[in-house]
Amino acid sequence: MTSSGNSSATAGRDAGPDSGAPQAGAPQAGAAEPGAGATDGGVTDARAVGSGVRLHASAPGWAMDADVVVVGSGVAGLTVALRCAAAGASVTVVTKARLDDGSTRWAQGGIAAALGEGDTPEQHQHDTLVAGAGLCDEHAVRALVTEGPGAVHRLIATGARFDSDTDTGQILLTREGGHHRSRIAHAGGDATGAEISRALVDAVRAAGSAPSPASSSAPAGDPATPTAASQGRIEIIENALVLDLLTDAKGCAAGVTLHVMGEGQRDGVGAVRARTVVLATGGMGQVFSATTNPAVSTGDGVALALRAGAEVSDLEFVQFHPTVLWLGSDAEGQQPLVSEAVRGEGAYLVDDEGTRFMVGQHELAELAPRDIVAKGIMRRMQERGAEHMYLEARHFGATMWERRFPTILAACRAHGIDPVTEPIPVAPAAHYASGGVRTDLRGRTTVPGLYACGEVACTGVHGANRLASNSLLEGLVFAERIAADIATLDATDPHRDPNDRSPSLNDPSLRPNDRFPSPNDRSPSPNSRAPIGSGQAALGEASDHDALGQPGGPAPATPLLAPEARFAVQRIMTLGAGVLRSAETLRRAAEQLDRIHQDAAQALEADGKTAEPGVETWEATNLLLVARVLVAAALRREETRGCHWRDDCPAQDDEVWGRHLLVALRPDRSLAVRTTQTPAFPPVRRGPAESLSANPPPSQAPSAASSAVSATSAGTAGAAGAVECSPILPTQEP
Repeated sequence: MTSSGNSSATAGRDAGPDSGAPQAGAPQAGAAEPGAGATDGGVTDARAVGSGVRLHASAPGWAMDADVVVVGSGVAGLTVALRCAAAGASVTVVTKARLDDGSTRWAQGGIAAALGEGDTPEQHQHDTLVAGAGLCDEHAVRALVTEGPGAVHRLIATGARFDSDTDTGQILLTREGGHHRSRIAHAGGDATGAEISRALVDAVRAAGSAPSPASSSAPAGDPATPTAASQGRIEIIENALVLDLLTDAKGCAAGVTLHVMGEGQRDGVGAVRARTVVLATGGMGQVFSATTNPAVSTGDGVALALRAGAEVSDLEFVQFHPTVLWLGSDAEGQQPLVSEAVRGEGAYLVDDEGTRFMVGQHELAELAPRDIVAKGIMRRMQERGAEHMYLEARHFGATMWERRFPTILAACRAHGIDPVTEPIPVAPAAHYASGGVRTDLRGRTTVPGLYACGEVACTGVHGANRLASNSLLEGLVFAERIAADIATLDATDPHRDPNDRSPSLNDPSLRPNDRFPSPNDRSPSPNSRAPIGSGQAALGEASDHDALGQPGGPAPATPLLAPEARFAVQRIMTLGAGVLRSAETLRRAAEQLDRIHQDAAQALEADGKTAEPGVETWEATNLLLVARVLVAAALRREETRGCHWRDDCPAQDDEVWGRHLLVALRPDRSLAVRTTQTPAFPPVRRGPAESLSANPPPSQAPSAASSAVSATSAGTAGAAGAVECSPILPTQEP
């Protein structure tokens, strides 16, 4: 699945951590992180941190088995599901809304790849690195740009239809911010995400109705078009919020708990047992009051990973899209996006007097990287005392608007703005999380058996600022890499029992907080449900229910927040950690977020009450956790870089801050924070079966800086550990 040209990149990133001695002024191993105080007197490797706290929820009432469980139904999640099924695996896709309601369908502009004549992966790599402001992992970027064109063609083979020249059939390409060439493939004019989602959803639904594999031998062929003999089955669980990771005694992923919102055979809290879990939950834009993200983007994947003991990185780098339709100063929730492709086709920014203000600020003017354009808009707004700027595109004419940007035209007109006859009021709004759950080049997190891809992941591709239209490509490329790694690890595992798909949830190898009573469990066949009789949950003294503070168990370490706390968190984040930040605003935000948590904790301690478990309370609790980590990281990074803009530290400081912050949760709800030595990520330590053991040689031992910061919740699974945990999959290579 990967080309030979990528093997060196993989080796460079996976074989060792960043190299070179720390530069003068850089955070040192064993020293406190800048802006943080060490409390334990020594270095804590955040990857070794884990605990047993989960979201407060009732005991699962049903269970099912799969080889792989994928959480999310955007381009990343559905691609992983299809590729794993093509290798013969049974896959369960869990999605928070309907299968076609993922964030992918909201993507307007397109997908970037070196597809045009004269364009090369090297040129794409250059533009990506420039946009990333010195923090991209070059090995990850190289993998993205070299494998990108092939991945796009495989997407087309899956059924995606991009806009093409009616005479030649060639894919039409446009240009967006930060790109020096036209390399953005689009569909439906400005409905690229919707078309990609349609094609992948159709393919997944087809795989879900396909017969089970008739043979364990996989015929040769393209994994994108598997035969019935090699095709695994995909089962879909819609309208389900994932809660927490199940882990075994060795800290390896063993499935997920989830809550299905609805009625039917699977209703309420349940579990999917699987040796491999892939997070593809999308972003966390709802942590701010105004965002282009849908309402479901509440950071659930990042929060789950943190509670599971995984490392996250670069959460401070939230990209604010510069041209979001301005709906008023009090507008909240999802806001309409005005794609960068509009500027790529010749639209330009003006102030209230009609003056262009990006000319002279950057060689690409309105097509500069997004962070630069967003800052330019904010500066001009400050100078003019205005709440928004304008995007001028009246010169397009009605025909071009209707043909090239029908979705944006309809959205503007729905809000009383006609781009054909008037300029569009725009302002920056939260759009994309460049950071997330840290992974290596194979999508592996620091928790064995747990993978992440798409916006929830931090692969190192985006650095401090994502290049326009690289997000869909990253989801596609790294999803394929994950599927290939899952199959390869399984094929090389000599201890795998092909009949052993996942442990029973009463298996003593599962961590106590991960078990729930299942007296009717008869080791069901894959994809079958194991309902638990009503009233049985009260029998299990080791159940999630008891472990999280119900009668008979200890009080939960993290109280749930009332639904209305969501709006308080959003307002705090918008004012304190938005486009413009400073030590003062960030400290105020940190104090206010901590007060929300402390008030809930004190109420729980005083009368034993917490908010009623439910989707809205779980979402609010996840948002608070993600917000506190984001603010902590933003407060520590005392510089301006990419989409992290500190008013009090306006310069980019490569000597001190040309590195990543890696964060994990300690059992005491503090944050374990360390830094890399260079923009390259250190390797993910997985176990003795791989080249990096729990005790790497000094040349491979990463520098670490430890600090303690109050946080909302602690993790559930060991983040690293010298254990060997191979995912269970059929032995065919994809």
